[in-house]
Amino acid sequence: MTTRGLRVRDARAAAARWVAQEAAAAPNFAGAFLTGSAAWADPGAVLPPTSDVDVAVVVTDPVAPPKLGKIPWDGVLVEVTYMSWDRLASAHDVLASCHLAGAFRTDTVIADPTGRLARLQAAVAAGFAERRWVRLRCADAESRITGGLAALDAHAPFHDQVTAWLFPAGITTHVLLTAGLRNPTVRLRYPAVRELLTSYGRMDVYEELLGLLGCAHLPRERVEAHLATMARAFDAAAAAARTPFPFSSDITPAARPVAVDGGLDLVARGLHREAVFWIAATYARCLKILAADAPGETGHRAGFADLAADLGIGSPDDLPRRAREVSAYLPRLRAVAEEIIAANPEVRDASAPGG
Repeated sequence: MTTRGLRVRDARAAAARWVAQEAAAAPNFAGAFLTGSAAWADPGAVLPPTSDVDVAVVVTDPVAPPKLGKIPWDGVLVEVTYMSWDRLASAHDVLASCHLAGAFRTDTVIADPTGRLARLQAAVAAGFAERRWVRLRCADAESRITGGLAALDAHAPFHDQVTAWLFPAGITTHVLLTAGLRNPTVRLRYPAVRELLTSYGRMDVYEELLGLLGCAHLPRERVEAHLATMARAFDAAAAAARTPFPFSSDITPAARPVAVDGGLDLVARGLHREAVFWIAATYARCLKILAADAPGETGHRAGFADLAADLGIGSPDDLPRRAREVSAYLPRLRAVAEEIIAANPEVRDASAPGG
């Protein structure tokens, strides 16, 4: 529901107003900063109507409250996540995290009552492009792949099993985006890594990543059909949703421009294969909601089974093999990441011992 023509700086300002009015008065409030694409975008650029603004609200609690999710606010869809100070214990911890470091690469702090976030941001920005930290962040992303694949549960519902494989498989893009000092974005990870690998003349690797996901061969018409069936499941799940899930705010009428229209936008731009990851992820989430809150509504399962089959997962028995394929690719992925780090003119060695 982002207002068309809104500049990134104005969207950030709207998010800051939400923090000031809705979060800052809480006794556990310790600050807030931008994350995700809003943290990386050119402030003067137009925020796409298919995008939201991610905000992390820092709290003093040792365990952060559940994610608040997407909130329509002043013409912007603000996505709010709570984060404990414990996750930001030191600049070294943040610099080694593939998901946290990028949020502090530039000044993204929008509330800082103690000044601690500003000090952390300055330290992370100073070391962000150092080779040692880039390598540690790549290793962090790779560990998320291996950890995720190791947690596959053959007894879980099929849609949950596909999700448990899909996200680690998709983190292969984050290893390379991290090596290239690019945003390890969630929904748009494949368009982002396509742009990165194009710039390094490695479209061969890009086709390999799509092959791992199982969508390299899919024509536009097939992806459009899967998007249409997912959209119907989305509308049914959004109407039925009652049980809270961490992703619940992603399956609501307010989030439809991101989850559904965002896929349509990619297909319209000729990036139909790049749309498949989020189509599959969203479809699986919709089935999880329907299983909990509308168990009699089983008509959407067939469309998901067709999508999974197109990705090489005709049944749960295929998932261990697909997981092994991802694991077997990791040495190749690591080597390509090292090539990108070596060729990236922004990556530098530490300026001083311990610096």
